[in-house]
Amino acid sequence: MGKKKGVKNPWADHLTRKAKKEKYPARSVYKLEEIQEKHRLIRPGDRVLDLGCAPGSWLLYAAKKAGRAGQVTGVDKKKVTVNLPENARALTGDALEPDSPVFAQIEGCFDVVLSDMAPATTGRKEVDAARSYALCMAALAVARGRLRAEGRFCCKIFTGEDFTQFIDSVKTAFADVTIYKPKSSRKASKEIYIIAKGRKKEEDDNVGAQQMVDDQA
Repeated sequence: MGKKKGVKNPWADHLTRKAKKEKYPARSVYKLEEIQEKHRLIRPGDRVLDLGCAPGSWLLYAAKKAGRAGQVTGVDKKKVTVNLPENARALTGDALEPDSPVFAQIEGCFDVVLSDMAPATTGRKEVDAARSYALCMAALAVARGRLRAEGRFCCKIFTGEDFTQFIDSVKTAFADVTIYKPKSSRKASKEIYIIAKGRKKEEDDNVGAQQMVDDQA
């Protein structure tokens, strides 16, 4: 009998092959590339926080765009095994909980918070959309706690009955909110990206600033 052929990935396409050639662990990098080209989300010298960063494609791309003067930190329950440049690091922990112990390892505020997180899908659109909404609200909570004023936020969500509610929540925290569907997203996918800029200054920001002054006195 001949050798069994390896099982091919049914989702593999030209972007999957391109990612492998360019040494990215996943094709999702090209979604961020499109977002970056259209919205200039990441700028040289930025501090970037990548929630749910495994397997590491967005980390690598964000580190490239932030440059040597920037710093990119990723958080995921799964360990990131891809080699990262000096201006990037990946921490293992729960990215969904703002009070997670992993965030104690991260100092200061960020210019950009990214979330390409997606739930384990069930095949039931309403269930998957509800789970996606929960992830997005958790990511938004982290963004509101970790972004500097005027900071930027990018979040993936599955469209569903909670979609409008999420948009409204983002608009309460950011001055400019855009809905964007990258061409590299699969046609059958219900995913869409929310690009938010100009994080509004909140009352808690003033409290935090005053606490820093008191600590230094």
